[in-house]
Amino acid sequence: MRFIKALPLDALKPGQCRAVELEGGYGVALCNVEGEIFALDNTCPHAGGPLGEGTLRGDIVECPWHGWKFHVRTGQRVKNPSPEWTIPRYAVKVEDGMIQVSIPLSTPPDQGEASD
Repeated sequence: MRFIKALPLDALKPGQCRAVELEGGYGVALCNVEGEIFALDNTCPHAGGPLGEGTLRGDIVECPWHGWKFHVRTGQRVKNPSPEWTIPRYAVKVEDGMIQVSIPLSTPPDQGEASD
């Protein structure tokens, strides 16, 4: 597992989410739930809204586009927790005051291989 620096810890206050683009083109939503940091894919599966720009209430983030709500601890949608609507989550660690996020070692979804 590879961790990438995402954001200084003091830039993400409790009760706040932020959209961050990581090295390699990964867009993540970082959410601070009472001092515990969670990282989710930044893209809402409904219509592609930026979850990191949504509202965080407790451990639930609401997409700013259409109001879909997700548990940041599990990635599951609140109203219909089916795998189809679950947001990918990433491991997080804080080291030397910097939030770091694990990323898959494969090609990011938005940078697929070119074809002829």
